Parts: sequence; C-alpha cells; structure tokens
Amino acid sequence: MISLVFSFLVLIIGYLTYGRLVEKVFNPDDRKTPAIEINDGVDCVPMKTWKAFLVQLLNIAGTGPIFGALMGACFGPVVFLWIIFGSVLGGAVHDYMCGMVSSRNGGNSIAELSGKYLGNTMRWVMRLFSVLLLILTGTVFVTSPAALISRLTNDVLPLGFWISVILIYYVIATLLPIDKLIGRLYPVFGVILILMALSVLSGIFIGGYTIPEIQLKDLHPDNLPIWPFMFITVACGAISGFHATQSPMIAKCITSEKEGRKVFYGAMIAESVIALIWAAAGVSFYGTTQLLNDALTNLGQSGTVYDISKTMLGNAGGFLAIVGVVVCPITSGDTAFRSARLIIAEMVNLDQKKIKNRLIITIPLLLCGAVLTQLDFNVLWRYFSWSNQTLAMIALWTATAYLIKESNNAIKSLVTALPATFMSAVSMTYILMAKEGLKLPSTVGYPIGIIFACVLFGIYIFKLTRQK
Repeated sequence: MISLVFSFLVLIIGYLTYGRLVEKVFNPDDRKTPAIEINDGVDCVPMKTWKAFLVQLLNIAGTGPIFGALMGACFGPVVFLWIIFGSVLGGAVHDYMCGMVSSRNGGNSIAELSGKYLGNTMRWVMRLFSVLLLILTGTVFVTSPAALISRLTNDVLPLGFWISVILIYYVIATLLPIDKLIGRLYPVFGVILILMALSVLSGIFIGGYTIPEIQLKDLHPDNLPIWPFMFITVACGAISGFHATQSPMIAKCITSEKEGRKVFYGAMIAESVIALIWAAAGVSFYGTTQLLNDALTNLGQSGTVYDISKTMLGNAGGFLAIVGVVVCPITSGDTAFRSARLIIAEMVNLDQKKIKNRLIITIPLLLCGAVLTQLDFNVLWRYFSWSNQTLAMIALWTATAYLIKESNNAIKSLVTALPATFMSAVSMTYILMAKEGLKLPSTVGYPIGIIFACVLFGIYIFKLTRQK
C-alpha cells in the first residue's frame, strides 16, 4: 500500500514541478492558436480548457492504461516505477511537446512536424507509420469493447454484430465536426472514466486486498525479461506514440498556449493514475503474477477486466467500471480513425470542410480496420505496442529537433533528448528480441539496442555543437 501511495504522490509532484519545468522550456506565449486563427468549424474549433482536458484524456486513454497495465503487472509491482517515472519524465513530456509544437505549426500532424524538423524522408516514413499505427489502434479499440459487450450480453448477439455497430459509430464520429459529438459527449465520458478508476480503487481498499510493495525483481511467469518487454507492454500507461497523433487534434482546439500544461501534460498524468489503479488491481486481486497471467491467457483482457470489476464491486460498481472500459476504447478508436483521416488529407492536400471529401478517406480506412478485426487480438496488441513506442521515439526526436532550432538555449532540449534516447534503446532491443521480431538472444539484442541509442544521442550532440 505504501508503494501505491508513493506512486500517486510522485505523479502529483511531477505535474507540479517537472511539468512546470517543461512548460518553461517550451515558453508558451499569447500568439493565436489554430482554434482562433483558423477556426474552420470542423477540426479547428475553440474548446474550453476543462473540456479540452477531458476530450484529450478520452482520446489517449482507450484500453491502453487498463490492458497494458494489467499485462505489465505480470512483471510484478516493479511496473509501478515505470508507470510513474515513464509518465513524468517521458510520456507527459512527449504529449505536451507534440501538442504545443503542433499548435505553433497550425495544428499540423506529427508526420508533417517530423518532415519539417527531421527532413522530408522522415515525413514520408511518419506518414506511413502513423497511419498504420492509427489503423491498428482503431482496430484494437474495436475488438476489445466488442468482446466485452458480447460477454456482458451473454453472447445473445454475435461478436461480429457488435464490431459492425462500433464501426458504424466510428463513421459518424469521424465525419462530424469535432464540437458536434466529441466536444459534447466526451467530457461526460471523461467523468465516467475517472469515476470508474476511483470505483476500482475503492474496491481494492474496501475488499481488503493486499497490494505488494515495489521490488526490483522480475516476477513474470513466462520469464520475459523486464528490459525491454515491460516497457513495450505497458505502452499507454507510461508513454505512447499514439498520443502523438492525438495531441495535434486537441492542439487545434485550445484557445491559449498557456492551457497546454493542463491539457496535454495533465491528461497524461491522469492516464497514468488510471494505469496505476489497474496495475494495483491486477496484482492484488489475483495475488500472484502467475494467477494474473493465467487469467489474461484464459479469459482474455476483456474477461479479466470483467472478472475484477464484478467481483470487487458487485453489480452497481461493476457496471460503472465496465461501462468505463467499454467507453474508453470506443472513444479512442474513433479519434484514431479521425487522426488518420487528417494525416491522409494533409498528404493529398484534400480540403476537409466538405463531407464528401471526408467520406473519400474515412470509408477505406474503416474497411481496413474491419479486415484487421479478423486477426487475433494478442497479435494485434503486440504489433500495436511496438509501433506505438517506436512512434513515441520518433516524436520525441522531432520535439528535440524543434527545441534545438527554436530555443535560445539548446541545452534545454535534453528534456526530450534523454527520453528519446531511452525509447530508442527500448524499441530497437524489442524488435530484435521479440517473437514478432527477429527473435535474437539478449546477448545480441541488448548491445545492438544500446549502440543504436548511443548513435542517435551522438547525432544529437553533433547537432547541438553545430547550433552553437
């Protein structure tokens, strides 16, 4: 219990202190934001700060801080450390910088920002990579809520029916102006998400479950090494490249740059609180990482969430928790496809004011998602997780390049360069060792991953010296 309280305190203190430092590095001012300067009535629309925060939280949350935290908890309570420090020093910095740099560039996507600050080749790499990630994300966030709804209704209607219903909703949400559906409903869903997490936390206390204290020990029953597997598995609960596609969307809606820390940094800290709660629920409810891993294997991620919620909270509290778990992925899935639409529109220079132009892009995207729902969820999640963290790596290097170019004191760019270097090592090592990658032994994967990260950091130092 002490470890959980300590973790919550680190997140709060991190927001109040390190969050202010990152804000000072970026130096927001009073220039007009895209919501004011462009205000196209579709994607660039002014939003109040509290509403922008809740929409951003819903957009980035999905099942990531729930499923990822539960799977990460299979490594043991050491996962708490990655969630809190990964978020404060990496994830929240990543989200803030992606949102603010986008705001400074007319609300451009991470792909266009990468092209501007890392070169045209990287622009095309990120265009293709981010669209692929968004389709994977949208697909993951179709299958997981559909599976849970099917389970809750005792399979009266087949899984395919619920997948179709969610995809139809995605068409509507992706096409409508952001203030018509997302801006109105998502703040309500944001409150549900927060209440869901708090209800699970109360269930841990009321039920008398024991939360193990943090220990620097790998407890994964399948003997997966913490490095790099835990850092990839947790994904959204600590740092997520998916957020680099979502922050620019809300960057189009904030009315002042000075709102950025509350909206972007704050939403990531809130998501990490949710991840902590679910990680604690996983390790305390099942008692051992072996039993938790067995539940995830036998019941699936949705079934495990249902098992924890129903047992801990009973019918009323369990219903609230499950509604949150259904709403989260759906509200992230539709914004994933919306972001993909915007990136492709930028690529082909197709104006999105006309609904016909939105349909031209949206329908093929959702058809791709429908095809991918036929794949195994666990396979989808693994590819999503790796591409997710690799995108985070590139987004952090983009932010670093921005700070080197725009800052009068280029050394400030260390706030993004250090987590970028860390994530470079994680992403490269994982794809070398994982079974969906090259399946190389750690004796090969570890040194190559570290060398790769060192080379990128060396290029960064070279750019700094050139800047001086």
